[in-house]
Amino acid sequence: MSKKEACCPVEVTLKVIGGRWKVLIIHSLLNGTMRFNQLQRDLTGITHRTLSRQLREMEADQLIIRNNFNEIPPHVEYSLSPLGHSLKTILYAMDEWGKNYDAGGK
Repeated sequence: MSKKEACCPVEVTLKVIGGRWKVLIIHSLLNGTMRFNQLQRDLTGITHRTLSRQLREMEADQLIIRNNFNEIPPHVEYSLSPLGHSLKTILYAMDEWGKNYDAGGK
């Protein structure tokens, strides 16, 4: 994504982590490195195709690191890059806001 495509920092952030699944993938990877099937089990309702596409986009945006061990059977692990880890405070703030909203802060 070109930085010139967005007009403000919030828009840049939303272009990189927007959508239903990317924030949830990042949230799962905050717990540590995971394999594809672990992520899919953790993210109830995501299809194989959607998870693959989201992971490729996040790798292209340098939010995650894909480590392919070139073994048979295939062994691939995903982890957050330093840039992905920098979203931790944003996700924790969203988590806290969601808890307050559910608790009657509507």
